[in-house]
Amino acid sequence: MSARRSATLVAGLVLVGIVVLMALVSLVWLPYPLDDTSGGRLSAPSAEHLLGTDKLGRDLLSQLMVGARIALLVGAGSVAIAAVLGIVIGLAAALAAPWFDDAISAFIDVAIAFPVLLTAMLIVALQPPSLGSAVLAIGLAMSAIVARVSRILAKRAVGSQYVIAARTSGTRTLGIVRRHLLPNMAPTLAVTLALQFGAAVLAEASLSYLGLGAPPPNASWGRLLQEAQGTVLTAPIGAIAPGIALVVLVLGVNFVADGLRDATDPTRRGRSA
Repeated sequence: MSARRSATLVAGLVLVGIVVLMALVSLVWLPYPLDDTSGGRLSAPSAEHLLGTDKLGRDLLSQLMVGARIALLVGAGSVAIAAVLGIVIGLAAALAAPWFDDAISAFIDVAIAFPVLLTAMLIVALQPPSLGSAVLAIGLAMSAIVARVSRILAKRAVGSQYVIAARTSGTRTLGIVRRHLLPNMAPTLAVTLALQFGAAVLAEASLSYLGLGAPPPNASWGRLLQEAQGTVLTAPIGAIAPGIALVVLVLGVNFVADGLRDATDPTRRGRSA
């Protein structure tokens, strides 16, 4: 991998690391409690409040730190749900009879036709807004994308000589999946899941902005943006800070995904050498 590609991966890890550090620190320390409104309404950044306060007098930095925790939790939870469902569905389609494969493929195509955010909104609308429902909805919505990638990778591996030889030798299906299919699918799936992590963070922020995400006192970055839109001209830091945080995390995850792609794809390594 070239120096430029290595720099991309390192830059991504640094950006994601900043958000992870914020989230970890928020577990043990916050500048002010989230319900502390003693800072004054829309105070400018100062030594007491490094990023100022919101329209209720709450410390913006404290909310931003808790928002980092929520963003990472939503991203990890949604990706975990999408990975489990998507990989199982993709493997089932690749290993099943042709008619079942065709049926699953048609279902996946229909599911992917709906944007992730729209699908998540429809799922969340069926139950009261909460952090758990947002994670579940986003994970279910993204599972179709993971299923398609898993099916393609599994179908490609199933036709390879080593899998055919394993079947001929009497290896059971679960053994083939564990020893041959999943290890060969892992590099590409890692890149796909990294990209879906960023998409999940943006989807949660969008849901919270629309009032369908985690309710107060959860300080989601999307909700911070929604609350700051009425005062963006008089106190722009309220909208700028969560917006920058979102960009840092999503950009960092995309950089990591790009670095992983270059590290696991021999053809790209050859072109960048």
